[in-house]
Amino acid sequence: MKNRLEEIRKQKGIKQEELALALEVSRQTISSLENGRYNPSITLAFKIARYFDMLIEEIFIYEEEK
Repeated sequence: MKNRLEEIRKQKGIKQEELALALEVSRQTISSLENGRYNPSITLAFKIARYFDMLIEEIFIYEEEK
């Protein structure tokens, strides 16, 4: 699953450490999400969306496998 997390975070001027603290996850988790190495749980996806006051679909892009 692709995502716009890094782009959105940088637009808002938020550091990975700040976001991690707010979401109660490690900075490594944020880094892994941004690099596409890790897909968030539905709970974490909702937390991220709420933090940025956005819809999950505005941050995470689901692409169906063919």
